[in-house]
Amino acid sequence: MIVYAPALAGDDGRTLAVVHAMERAHPGLRIGLMISDEGKLIPLPDRDAFVARESSRGEMPPLRSTDDNFRVSVTGWGKPAGISPGGRAQFEFHVALPLSAAGSAAAAALLEAVAEDARAFWGHATPFSAGVDIARQTKNRPDGLEPPPRGLPVIKSPVAMRSPEIPHRLGWLNYWSDAAARAIGFPDPARDAELVSRSRRTATGGWVVMLTDAPLDLDNPAHLDALKRAYERFPEIGGRSTP
Repeated sequence: MIVYAPALAGDDGRTLAVVHAMERAHPGLRIGLMISDEGKLIPLPDRDAFVARESSRGEMPPLRSTDDNFRVSVTGWGKPAGISPGGRAQFEFHVALPLSAAGSAAAAALLEAVAEDARAFWGHATPFSAGVDIARQTKNRPDGLEPPPRGLPVIKSPVAMRSPEIPHRLGWLNYWSDAAARAIGFPDPARDAELVSRSRRTATGGWVVMLTDAPLDLDNPAHLDALKRAYERFPEIGGRSTP
């Protein structure tokens, strides 16, 4: 799960708000451990104070849940304006969930929680295997000749995108802020009935859109077709159309 948000502005409280939102979205979840550089788990007796202090430095250390049976991690880092869409610095929140029945069931609520409290432009949650192929759609160099896998369309590199509100790519679960939804023309009553049936509106006017009922598996022809149809429906995604 990756959520793309505006850059942190000093201690604006969003990193701690994201942690609290995750715990509210999944009752019983407790983010109470830090993952050290050596991979060791360090208990955080005063987690909130620690996260707030790190946030004031523009950082979010890697944190993990205390439950070994439902391992959830969250971290984040800044992305400078020079390599960000529209030349606007961003902060990325990265969340890892188990690819299990419990993890899949919790994914939509956690994506919404993280994105809303991060005040994100857009985000997605995608199983790793499908995410690898989707990431290979990006054309990072003008002379890059290798086509994307599975007949997926070429998408621009993030730095070539004209606006951070336009999603860079699709995923299994997609969070589109109100601004992002308007930028890509979602929802259109005449064309988006199927997607709307698998979507929900958020408190801020954004959307959580589920591309397929089960986690995206590009070895499944129906899932691959759904992904291709969504790209065809929204040519703005990935910077594939001109304004």
